[in-house]
Parts: sequence; structure tokens; C-alpha cells
Amino acid sequence: MQANQLTPSLRPQFPSPIKLPPATSIRFPPSLIPKAISIPSLNTGQISINSPPSIPTVDDSIAAFWDYQFLFVSQRTETADPTVLHLVEGAIPENFPSGTYYLAGPGLFSDDHGSTVHPLDGHGYLRAFIFENKKEVSFMAKYVRTEAKMEEHDPATDTWRFTHRGPFSVLKGGRKLGNTKVMKNVANTSVLQWGGHLLCLWEGGDPYEIQPETLDTVGKFSGVDGGCDRDSPSQGGRHGAGFWRFAAELLKPVLYGVFKMPPRRLLSHYKVDAQRNRLLLNSCNAEDMLLPTSHFTFYEFDSNFKLLEKKEFVIDDHLMIHDWAFTDTHYILFANRIKLDLFGAMGAVSGASPMISALGVNTSKSTSPVYLLPRFGEHHPTRDWRQPIQIPSSLWLLHVGNAFELTNPQGNLDFQIHASACSYQWFNFDKLFGYNWQTEKLDPSIMNLNGTKSELLPRLVKVSISLSKNGECEKCSVEPLNQWTKASDFPAINPTFSGMKNNYLYAATSSGYRESLPSFPFDTIVKLDTVTYTARTWSAGNRRFVGEPVFVPKGDGEDDGYVLVVEYAVSIQRCYLMILEAKKIGEGDAVVARLEVPKHLNFPLGFHGFWAANT
Repeated sequence: MQANQLTPSLRPQFPSPIKLPPATSIRFPPSLIPKAISIPSLNTGQISINSPPSIPTVDDSIAAFWDYQFLFVSQRTETADPTVLHLVEGAIPENFPSGTYYLAGPGLFSDDHGSTVHPLDGHGYLRAFIFENKKEVSFMAKYVRTEAKMEEHDPATDTWRFTHRGPFSVLKGGRKLGNTKVMKNVANTSVLQWGGHLLCLWEGGDPYEIQPETLDTVGKFSGVDGGCDRDSPSQGGRHGAGFWRFAAELLKPVLYGVFKMPPRRLLSHYKVDAQRNRLLLNSCNAEDMLLPTSHFTFYEFDSNFKLLEKKEFVIDDHLMIHDWAFTDTHYILFANRIKLDLFGAMGAVSGASPMISALGVNTSKSTSPVYLLPRFGEHHPTRDWRQPIQIPSSLWLLHVGNAFELTNPQGNLDFQIHASACSYQWFNFDKLFGYNWQTEKLDPSIMNLNGTKSELLPRLVKVSISLSKNGECEKCSVEPLNQWTKASDFPAINPTFSGMKNNYLYAATSSGYRESLPSFPFDTIVKLDTVTYTARTWSAGNRRFVGEPVFVPKGDGEDDGYVLVVEYAVSIQRCYLMILEAKKIGEGDAVVARLEVPKHLNFPLGFHGFWAANT
């Protein structure tokens, strides 16, 4: 492990990485090819894991290729009862809060009939790390029993046959041409506990409710789009509204009836307004994916899941929003602009290519529009929210760490947004995670670029906007957050400060020490101090990767708490839950405890997690 403190002027420079050969062109000697990994369910009565031979690290490109593959190995085993994790380093702190760390993500990437799916289409596999006492942590993991999972898994034989295409995949062993089962709700993206409900969310459908004690699936959760006394009518949508409304009406029978798409797509990213104790959700219409007009509905719930606010906005642009932000009085949308690809759409509709190939990134502009939408009441008396702020850079927003607004001495309203974003020139729906749907291979070189091209990869950014009293934009700028320029993603903060001014941000990043994997997968956690402009890091070590950090508060101070993160030791097929003391990141004793997940429960890369404190 390596711990260090870096200021922008003292960060080491690393040589340009060696270009990793494409997955389809690599030819390995038989002695270097790992054996297949089989992880059957516990109810089979046996566990068989054929570990790969030790791969020499002299040729790092070979080891890098296989390390990347092992990050996405299917896990079919579910736990019947909680398993106590083995403590291999440190101890559980006496003051560690009681609660559960939930981690959502895919668990299965291939079936028993020749089909492989994109990581984003993998069935949701919910992991739970339970802190019930000060001496041990228990672990549970189960698949979310979605409608797709129930159709594709045979419990009698414990075998899988994929029948749903999913947005990012093409089936090889199942029905391909004419397969309209596109919206495969796998509930694999994020997890949330609110108002007595534990929910697993996905980008294109209803959440699934989970029983917290057993991780059994209750069913679809329908408590989002309910009635509300203060429901507001749709706002915006001036240009060609009549025509596009007509087009939307024509599309609805096809999307809702043929492709079984839900009328509203609930976004997988939610926000918690800790000051008001509210849950904020956002949805868009199914037809928005194909039309140059976007409908967004924001919901605000109290702690009992009672709907308090509901506001709808119509934006005259073709957008795809994955994450978003909020402040005390605004919702903030980074307008990731897309366009319809007619040739791709023909292949997508026929089933010859993934459904997502119907869309492309719209690179026609050199700026990025940001919409400041009013949370309460009407809009600014002199400013039209339908006119976006143009960020002077072409940025595709990935994830938001935090956003806040302050009134400066001149009476201007200043906004700051801390997020991860990449270049439009790099982002490609068909190549996320380096997955090639034609070869069904993962190519790590897509996520690791040479030289100056590496600047296109995901980075942490600070966007600053200043509005005058009359609503005029007087300042708009974007810069690397704390001048941290290494590839980074999954920004997180102390959730108590969400929507407020914060000083600290945590993210997954890369040390850059590994020539063949200089940027992704991430192997380091960075803590940025936005006041002193310093960066402190903790690195997992050689051939070990990390996922999203999650902050667990223990006191009133902003960095008074712990950071939880899963360490993926892919070369030995082990997962570890790491507990880091937030204040000590950058020091030699940052690791408070390391807990080992049993080898037969080793799981693939998770996406997003949630800390649910016991009440």
C-alpha cells in the first residue's frame, strides 16, 4: 500500500503508457491462458474454482488484459444466511456506526447457451456488508428477482438462458432478429434505503423493493409517481412543441406496446437533501430517447416517502441524463446532447445490433449547456430558465459529487458543481467499459489512452457559474477540480453536506504507475481539500483495483468519519472491504480494517453503494 500527500505542483510525472493491443488481436501461449472460472450456486453442494496460473508481470500487457477480464467474472452464488467476514488487517473501530453498506452492480455476464451481455446489462446482484457489533462484519449477496431474472433463470436446474437483449447487448444463443425484449430492467445500478423501503434502481424502469433482513425481492416499487397537492404543470418546450407532441403520440404505441418500455424512465441517480430531510428523484419520458425534446419530472419526498413536490420541465433538445445535481433552490442538469443514428436505428430495431446503437453523441457544439431549474415556486422574474448556461468546454457529465449556491457580497448568486466528466470525443455508447458486442470481448485499451489523448478520459471538474441580481450570467468557467488531472470518477462527499458548501471530496482515481492500465480500472482513493487545494491519496497496491468510495459519518466534522471501498484483488480472485479513516487518508495508518470476502463469494465490479445507518 502507498499513501501520500500531493499538491498540484508536486505530483509526479509518469511516462506515456504503452498502448495495449486490442482484445481481438492478442495471441497468448497456452501456458499463459487462465482456465475458466466456474462459481456455481451453493445449493449444488460443491464449489469449484479453477484458479489461473501465476501470470508473469514481465509483459505487463498480458497480465493487464487478464486482470481486466477478471474484474467482470460472473458470480452465480447467493448467500442463504449472513457470512461473517475474516478480518485480515486492523480492527473494527469501537465508534464505527451500526448500519449496512449496500452495493449494487451486475453479477452475471454470460448464460449457459452461448450469450454474453454488456456489463451494464448484467443481472443485478445486491451485496450487503452488515455492521451490527464492534467486532465483526457480516456479508450477504443475492440477485434481484426482476421479471427478466425470473424469466431467464431456471431454479430447478440453476441454469440461465438470456431472452432479453438489453440496451447494450446482442444475443448469440437466444433470439436475435426481431427480439423486442429491449428494456431489460436488471436493477443493477444503484441502491437506496428511504422511508422504510430498500430499493434497487436501474436507468430505465421502476425500482425493485428488497427485504433488508434477507435481501429477498419484494417486487416492483410503485410509490414514486403518486398524486401531489402541489403538482405543477409542464414548463418550457416552446419550439415546434405541437409537431413533437404529435410525433411522441405516434411513437408511444410502438415503445409502450411493442418494446414494452415504461412511459417514464426513472433515472438511477437520486439525491438526498439532508437539510430538509428529503429524497429527490428525477424521471424522463420513454420517447425522449428518439425525439429532440426532453421531459423531466422532479419529485421530492419526506422521510415517510410522502410526495411533497413534483415539478415538470420540457427542454427543446435531445438529451441523455445519467446524473444531475441540486442546490438549495435549483435543480441542475448538464445537457449531455445526443442524436438519432438512422443507420444504427435500423440495425437496433431489427435486433442485428444493440438498441443503444440507434443513438450517437452530438458533437456539433464546442460548449456544454447547463440548465438551472427552479425547485420551488416560479422561475426568476427576469431570467428564462429555458436558456441554458453555456460551459466553455465540450464535456459529457458522468457523475456529480456535489453542487451548492452562495450569495456573494455583490448580491450575485454563485454556483459551484463538482463532478466527473469526459470529452464528447471519447464517450461512445458502443464502447463503454471497452465491451465489443460483436466479439463479446472486453478491450481495456479503450479505457486507457496514450499521451495527450488521455485528457479525453473521465476527470474531476469544477464548474463555476455566477448570476447577477437580474439573472444575467456574469461568469462561467470550468477547470480541473483542485487541478487534479488524473483519470477519476465516482466522486463522493459526506452526505450530510449534500447541496451545501463542502470542503472535501473523495473519488476513485488511478495512480498511473501501471503502464498498460494507466487510467482504468482505478487503484487509488483520492481526498481533495477544496480550501487548501491539496490532494491526499491511498493506493490499493499492485494488481488491485477499487470501486466507488462511500462516506460514513461518525461526528459533526465534515471529514469526521470513515470511507468504505471494495478492493478487488483480481490476481488472486479476492474481494476485500476496506475501512479507511477519512482524516488519515494520505498517511501510513489510513487503513483501519481490511475484511476478506470468502473466495467462493468473490464478486465482479460493483457500481454504486449506499450507507444505511441503523435508527
